Amino acid sequence: MRTRHIKTDGLVQQVLEAGFEDDNAPLVLLIHGFPELGISWRAQVEAISQAGYHVVAPDMRGYGGTDKPAAVEACSILHLVGDMVDLVRALGKASCVVVGHDWGAPVAWHCALLRPDLFTAVAGLSVPFQPRRPKGPPTAAMAAISKRARLGDLYISRFQAPDAHRALDADPAMALRKLFYAYDGATPADRRSTGFMPEGVALLDTIADEATLPPWMTEAHFDEYVQAFSVGGFEGPLNWYRAMDLNWSLTAFVQDQTITPPALFIVGEDDPVRHYAGGHEAGLKDWAPNLIRSVVVPGAGHWIQQERADEINRLLLDFLNVL
Repeated sequence: MRTRHIKTDGLVQQVLEAGFEDDNAPLVLLIHGFPELGISWRAQVEAISQAGYHVVAPDMRGYGGTDKPAAVEACSILHLVGDMVDLVRALGKASCVVVGHDWGAPVAWHCALLRPDLFTAVAGLSVPFQPRRPKGPPTAAMAAISKRARLGDLYISRFQAPDAHRALDADPAMALRKLFYAYDGATPADRRSTGFMPEGVALLDTIADEATLPPWMTEAHFDEYVQAFSVGGFEGPLNWYRAMDLNWSLTAFVQDQTITPPALFIVGEDDPVRHYAGGHEAGLKDWAPNLIRSVVVPGAGHWIQQERADEINRLLLDFLNVL
């Protein structure tokens, strides 16, 4: 397993990789979410590379050791997919299997949607594909969800504020510890986040101050996240959320288009994201007609590839073997 920097079109990407780099080794690309890094996939990089694949997990645009464009407009879904297209080309490959978790899942789904010639299979973890709504931009839909739930604002709505990252930047260690705790499957259900916040209450204030690290998270691993976000900050990652309405305006050309490559979906039974994105799980096969399998992992939370590394490794390798 090694870390290196790769120059792509207008971006330097830091990647964690392992496995054979020759033309005969199929490429598997692993895309992390928020607030994660390429190291979130360490167990998968090891296991999948040992099965004969070239496995690459980049720090995504705005994160970790990868460049961090300042503008919200530079974090659109077209930029994020483009980064992955450029990375595959820079690695000397003609195709790959793309796997995404959390925010990385929408990126992976859109890789397969927009470039099925290049991304020949896709796996989404925790977040199902959410098709473009012709009625209006996603922030309006989120506001409607919040109103129906009567639980306050969805955190994604709060992240739209231009200064929302400052509360996280003030104490990255506390912010990360609380976020990992609140979305973990081992956290008691009454302490797990719902993603909603009462009016006037900040996101971090909805999570207990005594939040501890999840059982799978060592202090050394946690320190890697703290160091990265202490240096890079949370503004770039939150710009992904602030670009959601822009994404809606840019993707009218794929309205009603389906994802044609073979697909896999995995979600933790107790993943809090299911409170507001779970409705798309049931209709996933309508949008990914070649969905090979949809798996709900009992008792697992949101950080599924780290919480249940062995099980996720097995499911991904089974999927790759089918391909």
